[in-house]
Amino acid sequence: MKREIATSNRSQRNPTHHIDTGAGSRSIRLLIVEAQRLFRQSLRVLLERERDIAAVVEATDGREAYRLAIEHKPDIVLLDVDMSDLDVESVTKLVRKQLPDTRVLLLARYDEDTRIVTAMRAGAFGYILKDTDQTDFLRIIRATAGGEHILSPVMPERFARTVPGTLRQTHEENNTRLSSLTDREREILTCAAAGRSNKEIADQLCVSIDTAKTHLHHIYQKLSVDGRVEAILTYLKAQ
Repeated sequence: MKREIATSNRSQRNPTHHIDTGAGSRSIRLLIVEAQRLFRQSLRVLLERERDIAAVVEATDGREAYRLAIEHKPDIVLLDVDMSDLDVESVTKLVRKQLPDTRVLLLARYDEDTRIVTAMRAGAFGYILKDTDQTDFLRIIRATAGGEHILSPVMPERFARTVPGTLRQTHEENNTRLSSLTDREREILTCAAAGRSNKEIADQLCVSIDTAKTHLHHIYQKLSVDGRVEAILTYLKAQ
């Protein structure tokens, strides 16, 4: 069955937006929110080639993104952090409030650190840098759909160093909290900071995925953070 793709842009609106579910209930349903038409359409072409992507809906600004998200209830909203009309924080909060099962995955450049942090605090699940390799891009999409946090492998270390208020602790407090981790927990946190998935961490350290998850949970508790992203930021801030 041929997939149906709904597209839109500022000068022309398609009145029919539809996600084709013919690829099966286990397929990933995506909404791409990106103002630049060529880049947006290129992402769509890339995603359409994948067997486990059911269909793609496109939006060009924040308001349209929210409307189409409510209409189609996608698994993932791939959201450019540089949004017109509604800013990325507002879109993220609206989607998370109305669609708690939909994950917001940010699309950003290196120099958009502040917007990434703001959107993450508003409930975004993760982010992908725009110069990420397409293999890693697809890997992060699939991990996000499965509920697993993976950061872009090319995440810049300055992300943690240049954004005021990114972390709740000072540099000294970060080091103190990190010192409470066991050697194994440090290994796992280092792997997570390198962009590895839970499965990759488990394979590298020769443990089960459940064991890796348990260690991560203990890491979050010891660092007094809410999850993987903030734990990695704490790790980077202490370097």
